[in-house]
Amino acid sequence: MVFWFSGTGNSYSLAKKIADSLGERLVSISLEMDQHPEGSVLNLAEGERLGFVYPVYAWAPPKMVLDFIDRLKAGNAAQKSQPYVYSLCTCGDEEGKTTDILRKHLMRKGFTLVSAFCLKMPNNYILGFDVDSKVVEDEKLQKAGTDLKEIIAMLLERQKDVFHLLPGSMPGVKSSVVNPLFNRFAMNVSKFRATEACNGCGICATVCQGRIITVRERPVWGKECTQCLACIHHCPKRAIEYGKATTAKGRYLHPDASGMRKAMAAKPKPDIFSKS
Repeated sequence: MVFWFSGTGNSYSLAKKIADSLGERLVSISLEMDQHPEGSVLNLAEGERLGFVYPVYAWAPPKMVLDFIDRLKAGNAAQKSQPYVYSLCTCGDEEGKTTDILRKHLMRKGFTLVSAFCLKMPNNYILGFDVDSKVVEDEKLQKAGTDLKEIIAMLLERQKDVFHLLPGSMPGVKSSVVNPLFNRFAMNVSKFRATEACNGCGICATVCQGRIITVRERPVWGKECTQCLACIHHCPKRAIEYGKATTAKGRYLHPDASGMRKAMAAKPKPDIFSKS
């Protein structure tokens, strides 16, 4: 089973290719959290791997990913042997202590992270930076595609103790100091706005990982924003802004972003989890 979380399609694309190659289920963390906010019991098929694919947010996993793991119950994953557990995070440049944070949350739920990887993907956090140039974007996508083939080969062989990470400089400081500040102060939805270019298509509500957007002629944002910025990047009219921070910035979508939109619009399959 491959769990994914994605704003612009970077992590979704990698997760789908992994799931297709391994012949295993592809599951949206966002949709499962929406369906089972109280927590769910995980049911794995015999021998099924357990993977997590997600972006790095301020040098840590997105809060929703960690909340999902914290509410997860093993169910029949408490089999004769522990499942093969792996993770793949995506980042613009570096991950800090992201993988270590995820590993600790998994350990608290009784799972051991066997192998983990990190890949550079095009930048999309336009509240702090601009998108990468087209040249850099293409270079990152090409290299990530090549590296992913090697990762999939290792996952097929269930290789253990493989950790290809990108901690960068001062990873402990960035993950332990900057990330808590990000989670506390950067989740403000008050600056989101839709311009007159908005046609009320509802794509922003479909791709919202926090499931907090409702469209009443124009989108309205609720609480518990994940800062995935999917609403901004997926808008076909470029009608969504975040204060003045995004007005002069570019937009980015992974080439497989349309597949992500279809996945987010699909009805969750009821047989993946049972309620706790």
